[in-house]
Amino acid sequence: MPELIEVRRDLHRHPELGRQEVRTTALLKERLEQAGLEPWVLPAGTGLICDLLPEGAAADAPFLAFRADIDALPIDDAKPETVPYRSTVPGRAHACGHDLHTSIVLGLGLLLAEERDAGRLDRPVRLIFQPAEEVMPGGALDVIAAGGMDRVERIFAVHCDPKVDVGRIGLKVGAITSACDRLEISLDGPGGHTARPHLTTDLVGAVAGTAVELPALLGRRMDPRWGVSLVWGRIAAGSAANVIPRRAELEGTVRCLELDGWREAPGAIEELVGQIAETYRAKWVLDYHRGVPPVVNEAVSVGMLSDAMDRCFGPGQVEGTEQSLGGEDFSWYLEQAPGALARLGVRCLAESGSRDLHQGTFDADEGAIGVALELFTALVLG
Repeated sequence: MPELIEVRRDLHRHPELGRQEVRTTALLKERLEQAGLEPWVLPAGTGLICDLLPEGAAADAPFLAFRADIDALPIDDAKPETVPYRSTVPGRAHACGHDLHTSIVLGLGLLLAEERDAGRLDRPVRLIFQPAEEVMPGGALDVIAAGGMDRVERIFAVHCDPKVDVGRIGLKVGAITSACDRLEISLDGPGGHTARPHLTTDLVGAVAGTAVELPALLGRRMDPRWGVSLVWGRIAAGSAANVIPRRAELEGTVRCLELDGWREAPGAIEELVGQIAETYRAKWVLDYHRGVPPVVNEAVSVGMLSDAMDRCFGPGQVEGTEQSLGGEDFSWYLEQAPGALARLGVRCLAESGSRDLHQGTFDADEGAIGVALELFTALVLG
């Protein structure tokens, strides 16, 4: 634990963004090699995979896999300067707990290396240190493209949850996160004078109409049980009070609770944008950027996590959790093999509130590292 906590703090001091995790990758590779393991770096140069094989394992034996995401977020660390592991890189912070995830899976590798050398490892295990989880559509696709899911029979991961007390995990069968896509719409017209809107295309009216009408119409086009939500984050048009602009832009996110909604959304949105733009006589371009599908936890894998928690910590340390509207690219792995994502409690028992994810003040109780390490070890050896 002292070593893993120091690794976590070292990563926290030196955060790296998605597909830039050169230092992090080198640190992990060196420590795994010191333990007698043979990790290999992904073709793009960041992220790595490490297999642990029992002596005499068949060449086609399936893996039990564990994923850690290693990238940070492009935000400032807002913790007090007295915190010794505060980020030293301006505009970069591990504000989502990926430094904990990485330390946990590193610790699993070090522990299982000892078990393997002692002849107590009886099944192949694959450790995945994935880059770019925060970059849509996610570094999980890099891992899959490099063969990281070949022969994987089942895969597990945890994600820090500041709403859950340390020592506990949250579980849910089925969708535990949501799909998340991003769209950009540009509207174009000839421009003109605000005194003569009838002679041109009123792009300000068009962009305002699109912003209001598209989410409303989408809500009537899609099955409400799919939980499709379109929310705008940016609207831009014009530069002067008496000039009708030639261009207007919208950007937003589409989130879906169900896979069916995620699959249907792009086509429905394209059709509706065309109808709305025609009403305003505006030319339009839709750039729809696919993100990630929902993480859909498989029932058997959830049961394995729950049973392992009971064995390690006694009954009562597993709680139900709601489906989040956040996106998580662990979903791509679950398109390849069954598995489950658990919400790892990181809320310090001495604190009454929580420090939410994706905020500069985020921090975690480092005791959660030991909880997840024991949980993962039980899944392998139990």
